[in-house]
Amino acid sequence: MNDKIVPLTKPRSDLGVRTLSSVAMMSVAIGAIWLGGYAFMALIVLVGLGVYWEFAKLTLAFARNMPARIIWLVGGLLYVGLACFTLLLFSAPFFGMTPTIMLIAGVIGTDVGAYFAGRTLGGPKIAPRISPSKTWSGLLGGMVGAGLMMIAIQAAIYAFRGGNAGDGDVYLTYGWQRLALTGAALAVVAQIGDFFESWMKRRAGVKDSGGLIPGHGGLFDRTDGLIAVAFVAGLITVSQSVMGG
Repeated sequence: MNDKIVPLTKPRSDLGVRTLSSVAMMSVAIGAIWLGGYAFMALIVLVGLGVYWEFAKLTLAFARNMPARIIWLVGGLLYVGLACFTLLLFSAPFFGMTPTIMLIAGVIGTDVGAYFAGRTLGGPKIAPRISPSKTWSGLLGGMVGAGLMMIAIQAAIYAFRGGNAGDGDVYLTYGWQRLALTGAALAVVAQIGDFFESWMKRRAGVKDSGGLIPGHGGLFDRTDGLIAVAFVAGLITVSQSVMGG
């Protein structure tokens, strides 16, 4: 695992490298989701270990005393661990991969919607000292994008399965209104996760969480929103289980 922390002064990689890296990442992710089972489990475990490694590197860069480091490292283990466990749980045969696909699609919709709305509309920044590029218009665009993506994925799965959820699949049979609201809430959580990672990098004095992915930085840079969303989904699932039990 590449453990290099990229300094703030490192220039951004060119578009070609970023595009090739994006295609490679998407190919691996789609392949693992399509295969499911051990292939998807292996991907989640490997990515989770990589994200926690980068989380730990950031922590050691700004937490100066041992008690603070222990608290951050344990907290990071719970944060990343619960997120990965949730993605694995939601991909179990009982769920049929659908919730995991919906979470991932919602985060992708958030990123796409936020990018285009932010670039097109601009406007006031949310927290310029933490993440100078994030705007309120981008957040709203991300909320709309996440909702639309989740609606589209539900429609596609229904069409693929002939209009039914399939045997043994706990399917998100929400109406489009509830999916839109769920997507909007998901987008807010994803943006909070993005801000959290940006805040950690600011404290550590680095631009990227790592240098594993050419043109994109580290694994934590690419999964910060998904980790936050899966973590919150895990908390909700655990709390419902406790209250139901």
